[in-house]
Amino acid sequence: MKKAVPVIFTIVLIILLGAAVFGKKLISRYSYSKERADLNTYFGVKDDTDVPITLQNDPLDVHAKLLDGSYYMDIDSVRTYLNSRFYEGKEDGTLIYTTPTAIITATAGSGDWSGTDGTAQTEKYQIARYVGDTMYVALDYVKKYTNFEYAAYTDPNHMQIYTKWDTRKVATIAKNTELRHKGGVKSDILKDLKKGDEVIILEKMDNWTKVKTEDAYIGYVENKRLTGRREETPIGVSDYKEPTYTNITKAYKINMAWHVVAGIAGNSTLSALMANTKSVNTVSPTWFSLKDNSGDITSFATSDYVSQAHNMGLEVWALVDNFTNKDVDSYAILSHAKSRANLIDQLMNQAKQYGLDGINVDFENISEECGQSFIEFIRELSIACRAQQIVLSVDNYVPLSINDHYDRAEQGRVADYVVIMGYDEHYGGDKEAGSVASIDYVRNGIESTVKEVSPEKVINGVPFYTRIWTTAGGKVSSEAVGMAQANEYISQHKISMKWDDATCQNYGEYTDNSGALNQIWLEDADSIDAKLSVMSANKIAGVAEWRLGFETADVWDKIAAYVGQ
Repeated sequence: MKKAVPVIFTIVLIILLGAAVFGKKLISRYSYSKERADLNTYFGVKDDTDVPITLQNDPLDVHAKLLDGSYYMDIDSVRTYLNSRFYEGKEDGTLIYTTPTAIITATAGSGDWSGTDGTAQTEKYQIARYVGDTMYVALDYVKKYTNFEYAAYTDPNHMQIYTKWDTRKVATIAKNTELRHKGGVKSDILKDLKKGDEVIILEKMDNWTKVKTEDAYIGYVENKRLTGRREETPIGVSDYKEPTYTNITKAYKINMAWHVVAGIAGNSTLSALMANTKSVNTVSPTWFSLKDNSGDITSFATSDYVSQAHNMGLEVWALVDNFTNKDVDSYAILSHAKSRANLIDQLMNQAKQYGLDGINVDFENISEECGQSFIEFIRELSIACRAQQIVLSVDNYVPLSINDHYDRAEQGRVADYVVIMGYDEHYGGDKEAGSVASIDYVRNGIESTVKEVSPEKVINGVPFYTRIWTTAGGKVSSEAVGMAQANEYISQHKISMKWDDATCQNYGEYTDNSGALNQIWLEDADSIDAKLSVMSANKIAGVAEWRLGFETADVWDKIAAYVGQ
């Protein structure tokens, strides 16, 4: 026995040591880590001025800046996440915000702002400032015109922004615990949570729940530490009201005929061109064109024309274009406040002098770079038109990704009518022959537009012209002709026309003696009627025709039936 005691003691000691080691491993494996996360790394803070942003419940890639005690966001982020109506006058170093009645302007580096309505104020901070080439805008200034709230925190810098206040799931912390970076007891601690703290539930798992704290920490809490799970609707900002944009809406379907006037003498053709029309209630003479980069315009307007049109029961929505004078730079005009103001003043003076009922803006080939300046011009023009009770309509291409910068949605808010130029699907210079306006092209144009603009503001333009296509030697060319000329061409060449269901047009072709293929997708009463059916189905505001004098008389019966619906 005496010899066995040391052996037994040794065995017990080994067992105890093993148990201790095993216990230590168990404790190490299942005990709660006390390691705390580096919060600057967690939020992604780059320097003392850098302020990461959480928008709603999502961290953003873009950050704010803390400059001289005020919080700023870059102008692009302000426009993307808060209010797209803010406009940077890059060429003028200004920040502009346009309300339904005034243009509010602040100069970068200053706390002063002033409005065209006579209002003015000096803020205690720089409203806008440049960091390098990037404009940053004070969030307190953005709040003057925008429905959102923000809360900023330090140690480390970060910010919470809310732009909407939907019902959300919340819970209460049942016992003092920690918010961890990931779901697990070994994950680093982000912050301590006290009993009674409330958190927003983002995602529930088996043992852990992803939550967000009031001060915008997003991490994980054990399910057993949460109680009182429920839904609640937060109280949103109540000290700001969205502006109301008043618009002119006619109580009838618009039937607008564009009247091409290339000089004063062209005004005399109105009577003859209107002789065979039916149900036209609006005429848009092509009177105004940009003259130079200061915003001056050329004008072919006359009082006699307006009087004659009014006597015929027509409103006059005079057109202004940016393409007649090839030397004009649209960006140079639209990107400067002074030239925009000059252009608007001239249009309003013409409207007042000649008693115009409306302005129709036909600015084409606007570059993406110029997009924001274009829509700012439309906002500013809408103020002047609203003040004089003049109808503002804006012409647009059929919506495609390449022309999204025309911002039809904003046009639909500030202008009275948004006009689709529902043609030129295949255009002069196109490398492929085809329809000017197939039914799918028209349908897609209307349906895409009414997703952005209320149907009662949308007018669809239809073509009174056809293109005669010639393919020879691998090259494609075309000529645009009116309906009567197209019919003469078909008759002269004895082309057999057949209805094409795919385009909803009569189609014909022939090969001439040189071997060239000649094709025609005809615009006529039947094709126009098919387009009008799509317009009726979408309950839009009316129709416009390009151009007056290119039609045959039977087309007006179809249009009159549509307008009379």
